[in-house]
Amino acid sequence: MRIDDLDLGHQPLFLAPMEDITDPSFRFLCKKFGADVMYTEFISSDGLIRDGSKSVKKLEIFDYERPMGIQLYGHIIESMVEATYRALDSKPEIIDINYGCPVRKIANRGAGAGMLANIPFMMEMTRAIVEASTVPVTVKTRLGWDDSNKVIVEVAEELQDLGISALTIHGRTRAQMYKGTADWTLIGEVKKNPRMHIPIIGNGDITNPVEAKEAFDRFGVDGIMIGRAAVGKPWLFRHVKHYLEHNELLSDPTVSEKVDMAKLQFSKSLEIKSAPVGVYEMRRHFSNYFKGLPHFKEMRLKLLTTLEVDEIFDLLEQIRETYGAYKPDVAGGFWDKG
Repeated sequence: MRIDDLDLGHQPLFLAPMEDITDPSFRFLCKKFGADVMYTEFISSDGLIRDGSKSVKKLEIFDYERPMGIQLYGHIIESMVEATYRALDSKPEIIDINYGCPVRKIANRGAGAGMLANIPFMMEMTRAIVEASTVPVTVKTRLGWDDSNKVIVEVAEELQDLGISALTIHGRTRAQMYKGTADWTLIGEVKKNPRMHIPIIGNGDITNPVEAKEAFDRFGVDGIMIGRAAVGKPWLFRHVKHYLEHNELLSDPTVSEKVDMAKLQFSKSLEIKSAPVGVYEMRRHFSNYFKGLPHFKEMRLKLLTTLEVDEIFDLLEQIRETYGAYKPDVAGGFWDKG
């Protein structure tokens, strides 16, 4: 798969941009385990052009992360164009436009998936950003606003005609938010449309290697984007790649290996964001790293409430000592070796 001159290899895996999740510490682990393309957390164009510290900080890209995309969202064309210029200073490989975020405070302002309620304006904004950018512009969007307006097949053609270099489609409407089941049928229709020649990346409900392979085989997408399923499971990228190549499922990492990963990510989080922010933003990852361990409630509560860095590292070692006898199976469950 290629995005303009960017060669991403066969069946590349993308890490979805997720607010307060895909920060550099999490990206470090995902890259280590085989994510081919990653994105910043999505960045408000208004916040960026006003030099908001949180927005500006998100522009930071490390060389080991590349190829990297910077994802922007907003509802004012002039602001999005100016934000594109600012983002280009970080030398990303890709500028990605978010037309998919369904969160009410964003969509109701006409940004993110809110653009699906005003397709002509979406096209006007896309044209302006493509003209402003010196790197490939890609788009991430959804099937449509609601079940009565699944317009992605037509929208994909229009976006391509405006010069975008790849399209990621999340298989839900804005109205669905993250509920229900992702519908990959329309993603497949876009890919099979003879008018389409840019790469199509599928997104939604890919939680394991079998689902990833089925998405490639059944719907013919060029790449797959993985989001929430990778939270606390950065090794998912390695498992998917192994299954695609060898048709063999790998067991989950051992508890001890998960502790090592959690400690590495936590250390990176502290290095980049310091405490207490680095502590707060690791909590959702901690919870997912050790999901499925029996009788874990009390230790989990401690892990997710303390702000003491040394105590968190001690708790992680306690998890290793307490659950070292538990081994994972290919389904991600655990059993006691003893």
